[in-house]
Amino acid sequence: MPDFILYNSLTREEQTIQLIQPGHLRFYSCGPTVYSYAHIGNFRTFLTADLVVRTAEALGWQVTYVTNITDVGHLTDDDHADALGEDKMAKALRSKEGELFANVWDLARFYTDAFVEEWEQLNLRKPFVRPRATEHMREQIEAIQTLIKTGHAYETPDAVYFSVPSFKAYGQLSGNTRADALEEGVRDVVKDTNKQDPRDFALWKKDDKHLMQWFSPWGWGFPGWHLECSVMAMKYLGETFDIHGGGEDLAFPHHECEIAQSEALTGKPFANYWVHTRFLQVEGQKMSKSLGNFYRVKDLVAPNAEGGKGFDPLALRLSLLSGHYGKPFNFTIQNLKDAAKIVRRYQDAWDLVEGILHSDKPSGTDFLGKRLNENYDAILLAMTQNLNTPEALAKAHAGQKMIQGALSGMGKEAAKQASKWFQKVNALLGFIRRERTLQETNDTTDAEVEVAQALAQLIDTARSQKDFARADAIRTDLLQKGFEVRTTKEGSKVTKKIS
Repeated sequence: MPDFILYNSLTREEQTIQLIQPGHLRFYSCGPTVYSYAHIGNFRTFLTADLVVRTAEALGWQVTYVTNITDVGHLTDDDHADALGEDKMAKALRSKEGELFANVWDLARFYTDAFVEEWEQLNLRKPFVRPRATEHMREQIEAIQTLIKTGHAYETPDAVYFSVPSFKAYGQLSGNTRADALEEGVRDVVKDTNKQDPRDFALWKKDDKHLMQWFSPWGWGFPGWHLECSVMAMKYLGETFDIHGGGEDLAFPHHECEIAQSEALTGKPFANYWVHTRFLQVEGQKMSKSLGNFYRVKDLVAPNAEGGKGFDPLALRLSLLSGHYGKPFNFTIQNLKDAAKIVRRYQDAWDLVEGILHSDKPSGTDFLGKRLNENYDAILLAMTQNLNTPEALAKAHAGQKMIQGALSGMGKEAAKQASKWFQKVNALLGFIRRERTLQETNDTTDAEVEVAQALAQLIDTARSQKDFARADAIRTDLLQKGFEVRTTKEGSKVTKKIS
């Protein structure tokens, strides 16, 4: 097996991954703040994490993959520097969309469910655990107590702050080290005059009127954004783990603050490798609701009758795969259309191969196996070279054309090799077919499928009556029962739910 090489944002160079525990990758990737829907730029970052997982699995590694849900503590000014801004969850509840929810807890659950549904549509690997900040409050409070005790944090009338000067290595990831520069950049939003240094960031906000609050040794309040990832990563992966991922916008201040507080807590390195995905543009412009180019997954994959553009989610996955994660990516509808055609060619070829395997064709000879194995090895090699998806896809397209050109003379022996190639490429890149879970394969009976299909037909009836709310409710019910609904020319069809 080749070495797995990734660009390490911490050292600013490509490095071969040296696992702490041989054969076991421990990987944390930052998830969304669930105050609204995630957009396709967010999902490009989550796709990078998925490719890390799939490549590691292809190398035979065990993977413990953790990605979080931020449902409290992310402030409106946190993206620039820590300040006394408003929690994004609370602000969202006061918005026009927030009027639909009785409380902030329901809002968080709604957007979390929407996020997970779109995650599954893009065929992203299910993490080992998806922890929520609100479910790990004790760990955060205990971490703050330790930081105060060791002189790395202090209390003011408004908050508890991490003391950046107490951690000499602050700035090693982002290069942001100068206190005066940070003070100039955020002087309009830093309001706590009791902060000892403008770089100091909040571990706990005192606020007994906040919509989400907990009692702590410092009174009622809620934790800061940065702390949650530190405690959850260390809880599930250990004090030092292998790789930490996220979008490039998280390098500062979020990841910089994670490193400082985590290493101050343990005296050990936090993560050995840092992987950051570059920004996405749409049609050459920054994604913006005002420009009409702000896309969530559902906007692109939902049927036309439901307000979407009707693309196969796997085509969207392939489109996002086509650019290297380490370079800015320009998403276009034309690229998505092209990806849809490519995905269909792969699917059709795989279906024809499976047809040969289940036909009465003679066994024939295996004239493909060696070449397809060499082709797959080249695809895997490209993925181990800093997730070089453009090169991997070019090799995959060559393999697919090889199979396509051999179909007319293919017997069962060659078809077996072609089928294995499709399975391996799909396991690595994930854009040809959705993978089924073991439970779906073993536990769903034919009778349950028939009932589910009958319910799916009610979706078509509801749509014909323009009762889209009922159609969505039936679809959600089927999803909860373990079935995915696909819209075809013949009407709605169910398949066993994807993972």
